[in-house]
Amino acid sequence: MIKAFLSGSHSVLLFFLFCWAPFTAAATTSDSSAAVDMREERIAVRKAVLALEGQARMEEETAREEARRSRERITGDRSSLEQEITRLEAEVVSLEEAVATLEQEGQQLAEQETLLTERLAATDAIIRELVGVIRMFAKDISSHLSTSLQSALAGGTPALLNDIAEQGRFPGLHDINRMIDLLWQQIAGAASVRLQRGPIVDRSGTAVEADILILGDFTAAYRVGQEIGYLSPSPAGGALFALANLPPRGLRRQLGSYLDGAAEAVPLDITRGAALSQLAHQLNLWQKIGSGGPLIWPILGILLVALLIVGERLLFLWRTRLPADAFTERLAALAVDRNWQACREECRRRLGKPLARVLDAGLDCYRQQRDIMENALQEAILREIPPLERFLSTLGMLAAIAPLLGLLGTVTGMISTFDVITRYGTGDPHMMSGGISEALVTTMLGLSVAIPIMLVHTLLNRTIDNRIAHMEEKAMALINLVQKTGHDAA
Repeated sequence: MIKAFLSGSHSVLLFFLFCWAPFTAAATTSDSSAAVDMREERIAVRKAVLALEGQARMEEETAREEARRSRERITGDRSSLEQEITRLEAEVVSLEEAVATLEQEGQQLAEQETLLTERLAATDAIIRELVGVIRMFAKDISSHLSTSLQSALAGGTPALLNDIAEQGRFPGLHDINRMIDLLWQQIAGAASVRLQRGPIVDRSGTAVEADILILGDFTAAYRVGQEIGYLSPSPAGGALFALANLPPRGLRRQLGSYLDGAAEAVPLDITRGAALSQLAHQLNLWQKIGSGGPLIWPILGILLVALLIVGERLLFLWRTRLPADAFTERLAALAVDRNWQACREECRRRLGKPLARVLDAGLDCYRQQRDIMENALQEAILREIPPLERFLSTLGMLAAIAPLLGLLGTVTGMISTFDVITRYGTGDPHMMSGGISEALVTTMLGLSVAIPIMLVHTLLNRTIDNRIAHMEEKAMALINLVQKTGHDAA
């Protein structure tokens, strides 16, 4: 490559010189005075060319030597590279063999991993199922202990059960053994009946010492002084609470006899407190009436007015009663003797009685004709009817108004219930209980007031009708008696 470069440089130089010679000759021709100088210049140029050719040959030799050394160096480098390539190829082959071995080992490890993963998944499923069963049992045991008398006596439900049931703790073998011990303790306590001295919370909320009767895991009773009642467990607080309401007198007597050892039987709540809870939350009559809303007051007002009217009517009928048959027999005996003055005195001694006043009005006319006497007696009877029937129409009106007010309370209660449903939905039945209670209680109270009022109203009407019938009967008997004795006298 260097030789070619030098040959090309020499050719360019010769071309330059030969091209420059004609121009120089031309210049010489045009200027003959400078011919000698031109020849000298040509000689100088030829010397320069020869010098350049020598320098070019030297440079060519130098380039060739450099090229030879470069070829020797390249040849040495090539040999080294070929050796390195050979080593690397051998190393690649060994690495490929190692990779193949590692791939085979990796495949075997992957198969082992798959097998172990399957075994781990199966074992994990078994463990999760076992833990789920243990948590379920812990929840069941906790639920059982929450209503157990034994837990209340022991100080409450262990927190271990709640931690396991709420997934706050992984159950270990120690925890499982602890759960088994709790169950055995419950079984042992539920199979015993014992009397012990211990603290309770009485009905006023004060902690006191009492005689506690434990009947298995069903019922607990207490005696503080002369007070005997049942207990309700509170395992969360680890205490026994006296029910707010005392049991009936018969149950208290049986409990006292059993506590004293005088009886072999004792009342037992086999519902595990449900029946006693109903006893504790049983409402009295006034509490039930109080849940009926504002319309119970008009109904109770009607009841009060009706009671006053019935009381007044009963007192009036009792004060005006008169044995009609005995009285008329006495008058008949006097009339047979035609002792009319004595008859009138007999009637006037009992002027506070309607029958006596009616018969006295008839005796005032015993000398008159029959029709006059009949009219006088009829007028006296009509005069006695208004006092007898006083307030009966009011009582009947009250009997009709009471159920209507109850029906009105039913409507207002249902309106209140539907208003609650519109606002809050049907998710919480307790929110609707107020309107339903108002509807049912007012209806019940209205009917409870109206039915007795109607019954008493009917009985009073029947009694007054009998009184009027007796007066009419005895009036006709007096007329017949007067006519008979008066005819004989004539």
